Amino acid sequence: MADTADLNPTIVDALYSEALALADRARDTFDMSGRITTVSEDEDLARIALSCEALRTTTRMMHAIAWLLNQRAHFAGELSEIQLRRHGRLPPSQAEPDADQLALLSPSVNELIERSRRFYARIQRLDDATYRQSEEHPTVHHLRDRLDKAVNAL
Repeated sequence: MADTADLNPTIVDALYSEALALADRARDTFDMSGRITTVSEDEDLARIALSCEALRTTTRMMHAIAWLLNQRAHFAGELSEIQLRRHGRLPPSQAEPDADQLALLSPSVNELIERSRRFYARIQRLDDATYRQSEEHPTVHHLRDRLDKAVNAL
């Protein structure tokens, strides 16, 4: 990835659509997966693993969606650059899932978990790059923000 983040409304909207689709898939998958299909020595462990990963996955997706909504609000002029920098950071990614727990889950659930982790990593890279860019050139971003507001007010 480049050293600067060139986020724009088109990119954010595309990522937002992707996040919503992935969150819907997670909801459907974890709603349908209340039945453990893998035969394991301890069905309770499989249910616990499923619950833990469902919570991690949905939390991961909600953090990504919240970040994208903050970006959309910024582009719409509802959040200033300062507000976005102060309150719009993405939380750090979660700890790696336990391999033994993942082994108790179906391949389709594992694939969904991995997709959500990759998506979150993409958003994290954008957040990190955007934060670095705003720290390197805060005056330019502040002036650009003011200019955008002035042009939109006309």
